[in-house]
Amino acid sequence: MVIRSKTLRLVILISTVLVTIIIAVQLFWLQKVYRYEEKQFNINVSKSIRGLYDDMELVNDVSDNVQKKIENPKPDLYLLRIDCSPYLDSLWINLKAELTDFDVYTDCKAAIYSHEKNAYTDEQYIDLPDAYYPPKEKTSIPILKRDYSYIVLYFPHRGQYILKQMYFWIASGGLLLLVLIAFGASIFYLYKQKFLNETQKDFVNNFTHEFKTPLAVIKIAAEVLQQPDIKDKPDKLKNYAAIIDEQTAHLQSQTQRLLEIAYTDSNALSLEKENFDVNILLQQSINDLHPLIEQKNATVQTSFSAAGNIIKADKYYMLLAFINLIENAIKYSSQPQIGIATYTQGNNCCIAIKDNGVGISEENQKKIFNRFFRVTEGELHTVKGFGLGLNFVKTVIDAHGGKIEVKSQPEKGSTFIIKIARN
Repeated sequence: MVIRSKTLRLVILISTVLVTIIIAVQLFWLQKVYRYEEKQFNINVSKSIRGLYDDMELVNDVSDNVQKKIENPKPDLYLLRIDCSPYLDSLWINLKAELTDFDVYTDCKAAIYSHEKNAYTDEQYIDLPDAYYPPKEKTSIPILKRDYSYIVLYFPHRGQYILKQMYFWIASGGLLLLVLIAFGASIFYLYKQKFLNETQKDFVNNFTHEFKTPLAVIKIAAEVLQQPDIKDKPDKLKNYAAIIDEQTAHLQSQTQRLLEIAYTDSNALSLEKENFDVNILLQQSINDLHPLIEQKNATVQTSFSAAGNIIKADKYYMLLAFINLIENAIKYSSQPQIGIATYTQGNNCCIAIKDNGVGISEENQKKIFNRFFRVTEGELHTVKGFGLGLNFVKTVIDAHGGKIEVKSQPEKGSTFIIKIARN
């Protein structure tokens, strides 16, 4: 599963890099198109102005280079030098005709600047097909002081007009972006489904191995007990009966754990809260695990606070949570030395369960509370289970509004800390 997951992550990483490159290229291309449209707009306006000079007598010497009489101080502002006052009606008509002839259809406000008065003497809104606002709307034209008179052409919505010319490119770019997003979402969904399928498969494998051995042992023990001469061997009878009892208890324990997880998955925990002493419940958890403690020759040391250990919680679920944590501390240590302590921190009652086991890497610490997750590093793979215990513990603590955290270092053991509000 690890290899398959790494392969999938590599595929997703490569896909993400490719998508990023495609988006970057698309944005670069759109920028290039915008600059091209800007240049084209400037060329079209310049052609319109040259046509206006050809149509009307605006300067004394028509032999001069017309381009020298055009100034473009701002992207949306053009100044046309004039030597004489033009006939206004003809000026506006010719200006509109020239702009439309060269495909300039955006809003244009024209005015005549008088060098002597240092002000605009006449203004006119040029009604073009792609007007962005009504002709009566006032648009202020910035005054640029010059030592000559000029006609000013002001295009207040030049940027919007250029973007409008790019609708096809923007739409195609947006469509491509949507396709890439859909592609990314599909890859993520497939990865998630693949991960769930692998998790389910691993769970089934764990489930099969967890139940196969005890059932095989029970079957063998039952066959032995069915032998005709078994009554003549009381020690053997007692031994195999104990084996059946032990394996049955193990199966019951695992079945109960599965039922607990299934219940918490399909229903919100129905808590029956009551006030109780955490120290007493922890001691009960230790007593319930006494056979396992003896079997593993474990040492359990307790350090319970004398006060502040009364909480209001569901006693049954908290007992199961404590048992899960203590059982893990025992199972994941070769020579278990368990420390269980309670103390207060602000308004919280804290329960710390420390072991001297193999520890958990920082990467896995972020995953251990996930359902079905099992650490497979070091010696942890030798411990049987479904990867459900810590998920159940977190579910219980979360349902009580508490917090659970882990502090661990590989080969140095782990400490699980539960924080829950005191009563």
